[in-house]
Amino acid sequence: FGQIKVIQFNAGWNKTNDVPWVQDLKDCKTISYTDVAKNTKAQTKYKIAVVPTIIIFKDGEEVARFQADLSFKMLATREEVQEEIDNQLMSDF
Repeated sequence: FGQIKVIQFNAGWNKTNDVPWVQDLKDCKTISYTDVAKNTKAQTKYKIAVVPTIIIFKDGEEVARFQADLSFKMLATREEVQEEIDNQLMSDF
């Protein structure tokens, strides 16, 4: 089955808008956090335009992206992100 990886991109100056529920997502091989203020190469590589941004990868390919609104708050819910992970896993069947 495909390997699911989730990365939350944010910046230290936007810590109040971190998405703590990302760590509670199920069926992910890896969940990580990247501070784009410190890791500008990641910001460029993944084309992060607004923080926080959550990207779901399957087998190394980006399959879904959830971005904050203009107030730097994540609009997606844990349920929406988990549903996308579940959909990606079910597509293997």
